[in-house]
Amino acid sequence: MLSQMKHSKKSSRPALRRSRLAGAAMLLVAIAGLSACGDKEKKPGQALASVNGEEITVLQLNEELQRANVSAAQQATASKQALESLIDRQLLQNEAVREKTDRDPRVMQAIERAKALIVAQSYMQKRIGTPARPDKAEVAAYYEKNPVLFAQRKVLELKQLVFANKDLSDTLKTAIDGYKSIDEAAAWMEAHKVQFGRNTVSRATTDLPVELSSKLLAMPKGQLFLVREGDRAILSVVTDIKEAPVTLEQSAAQIEQFLYNKRVKQLSDAELARLRAAAKIEYLNKSMAPGAAPAAAPAAAPVAPAAAPAAASDGASANERGVAGLR
Repeated sequence: MLSQMKHSKKSSRPALRRSRLAGAAMLLVAIAGLSACGDKEKKPGQALASVNGEEITVLQLNEELQRANVSAAQQATASKQALESLIDRQLLQNEAVREKTDRDPRVMQAIERAKALIVAQSYMQKRIGTPARPDKAEVAAYYEKNPVLFAQRKVLELKQLVFANKDLSDTLKTAIDGYKSIDEAAAWMEAHKVQFGRNTVSRATTDLPVELSSKLLAMPKGQLFLVREGDRAILSVVTDIKEAPVTLEQSAAQIEQFLYNKRVKQLSDAELARLRAAAKIEYLNKSMAPGAAPAAAPAAAPVAPAAAPAAASDGASANERGVAGLR
């Protein structure tokens, strides 16, 4: 929930970095100016290289370095690598234009989508600015209000059987209800040719939604439970629970970032609500309007199991999606 990604700033070897950049370059071609096919207008900034007459400038290089978050100590090496990647990109862009790839309807649609997304994000950034970061009192208050995530944090050890959702028949559900161990369930599945895999995993209460953590901690020892996750079904049992508390000092930075991200989202949501209230929005396809009954699915379309949880919005984790399937 509050896990923080750490980005390494170490430079990889040029050959490895070149191979990664070449793979990404095909995507970048779609948003690097293909819509201006044949435009020979001079680019702003001091030229560093020329690729078949197309200049690569200092401004372009600086943007690459800024996006890569390159440290001052690595500027010299990284600048050379970034320039080579810009040359590779320009070569790909030139070939794409020569072969009229930029006129492919799918590419043109991708370009328009990328442009719209960049403009929308830029507007939102300008509108909400840089919100104030949470102070120490806010961080401490969040820590105190969520003991299960911090002072009372626990690590749960689980054994799991993972199998396809389509194999979760009524017969299998009934069998699972009657078993007292995961090994008995595995034996039944083997006997009935149900393919599955075994997992042993550890999950901290900080990694799970509070509702799910509470249910797991309250379960009798050895109770089997089932979670549906996309096209998979996961039969699990908690085999051990270990105390793993974290202090306010240890978690302060993560809490601060979480609260800051939450504040940014709240401001973004408020701005979108304001724009929606001021706009005239008409749904030409009435079945797509909020609150409208969904159109009936074609007869041949597969029907999702009634107990399967709906996909969660707002970037919810797989665990949150599985809460509805918890037995």
